Amino acid sequence: MPDRLNGKVCLITGGASGIGAATARLFKDEGATVIISDVQDAAGDALADELGATYVHQDVSQEEDWKRTLGSIVSDHRGLDVLVNNAGIFRGATIEETSLEIWRQVIDVNLTGLMLGCREAIAVMKDNSGGPSGSIINISSITGFVGLASGAAYTASKGGVRLLSKSIAVHCARTYRNIRCNSVHPGTIDTPMNQAAFEASEDPAAMRDMFSNLQPIGRMIRSEEVAGAALYLASDEASAVTGTELLIDGGWLAAPNPL
Repeated sequence: MPDRLNGKVCLITGGASGIGAATARLFKDEGATVIISDVQDAAGDALADELGATYVHQDVSQEEDWKRTLGSIVSDHRGLDVLVNNAGIFRGATIEETSLEIWRQVIDVNLTGLMLGCREAIAVMKDNSGGPSGSIINISSITGFVGLASGAAYTASKGGVRLLSKSIAVHCARTYRNIRCNSVHPGTIDTPMNQAAFEASEDPAAMRDMFSNLQPIGRMIRSEEVAGAALYLASDEASAVTGTELLIDGGWLAAPNPL
């Protein structure tokens, strides 16, 4: 089914690399008007030039950046149809190793930034011409379901994303009927962020093998596979899907392994 997002205006945060870049490519292929936001300006500009998309510099933890980004989208386009809250960071630390600085860094980007995006996107979506409509897709993690001992703040942030998405979904369903919110929960993914975590370990190759084998399918998840899930939730095919979690975990939760 080509052109599944034809005519839709889509903002993808953290869109310069990894899951965000794969989602930007797929959405563009499906007919969307794509706006990529990130703090990686060189990579973001290059991807936008490649795709014929728009790149904006945005720190998602800053309220003023959200207002500026959404304001420019409203000014340049008729509104916003899809928000993919993908921007995120990882800081490896157990609870005993987690300083207040690490905690605040991770929560500010992964949870507070996502909350700001949902709030500001709803304000735009509810004013869409022809009636309120929209899809908010929050990229969480398998750690929204299970604990990662070496990522206390990260686990807390991703668990928060899961339940915040449900709260938003119920509010929007009752108030606007046609604004949806769902979360996507990948297993371990072969992305630059995870590669950096592997390289920071004592034995990167062993760490990579361990995370590959956490999925019963025996490999890490590809960014394109997560992008496909986001495409479904962004499309009209998912018009009755809200407040749910979509697992892209290679069977992890079907046969859970302790971290």
